[in-house]
Amino acid sequence: MESGGGHVESGGGRADEVIVLSLSDGGGCAGCAAQLVGAAPGQRSSADACSGRERPRTQVLACADVLTASGARVALRTACSDEEIDEVLAALDGPARPDGLTWPAAGGPRLVVAAAADGQVRAVVRRMVRRYAPPPSRRPTDLPPMRTVPDLPPIGILPLGRPAGFGLPGDPAQVAKAVLEGGADRLDLLRNDGGSVTLQGALLGGRLPWSARIEVDDAVLAEPGEEILACAIANDSGYAEVDGLPMTPGADPADGVVNVAVAVPVVRRSRLGRRQVRVEVRRARGRAVAVTPVGEVDYIDDGVAGTLGRKRSWWTEGAAWGVYRA
Repeated sequence: MESGGGHVESGGGRADEVIVLSLSDGGGCAGCAAQLVGAAPGQRSSADACSGRERPRTQVLACADVLTASGARVALRTACSDEEIDEVLAALDGPARPDGLTWPAAGGPRLVVAAAADGQVRAVVRRMVRRYAPPPSRRPTDLPPMRTVPDLPPIGILPLGRPAGFGLPGDPAQVAKAVLEGGADRLDLLRNDGGSVTLQGALLGGRLPWSARIEVDDAVLAEPGEEILACAIANDSGYAEVDGLPMTPGADPADGVVNVAVAVPVVRRSRLGRRQVRVEVRRARGRAVAVTPVGEVDYIDDGVAGTLGRKRSWWTEGAAWGVYRA
């Protein structure tokens, strides 16, 4: 078993090779957390990369032991910056193409992402997108229709101290079995015009009323001037609740559409003249959603907090990424 953060050779990998990639949660790499949970590209430079390494977590070692016992060649890697994630992803590259594009291999090493937060998984998938998405001017003929990225390499997800998303196994032995013996489920990916991706969902607002124009394809869910409590942009069921109401029940991460819900307060007067407020949820499904806020609004995207002060659009890349499932 290999360990450390050294170079991973690209191309020519075998299906019995497994890379277990750990992302720092800040415990041993001061200042790394913002980069690894999907901060905006360019927010930190390579000079900010960490100088120390965390020891592999117990779950990582347990998963590696099961993989090794099953005959796999296992390499443990730790990344504390986008550049180090890219170095690991290079092992998933396919052979050189005549058009010069970097493309994922049809087969090769299998990747397991050991993550303490959803945003860390997103960070890896975001770097995959940046690595393999061709420029619009060089769109190849073998790119699937209605997609801007090829089929990204599937990954195993090893949750560290948190429940696994998408109904995936959380036990290290089950994760190892899924990677070696299970199939790969293809899931939808949400890209946005801010340069990032969303795997499970984003929740805008939720604390103070705000206003925005929110459109899902041709349907308008909110207009400027209306009070909005929250807006959920979801790729998975049960992503968010407002006032006890599920925002996107039944959202399917593999149906090729984005589920959007807007919660607005509705004021009524009782027969006695008392002011009563209830929450109304407007829902729509479609290929893309655009949110144009009036002012700024806080949001959480795959667990990563931020502030949105301008128009942002998300669109669906159907079945663009994959996860190993037993």
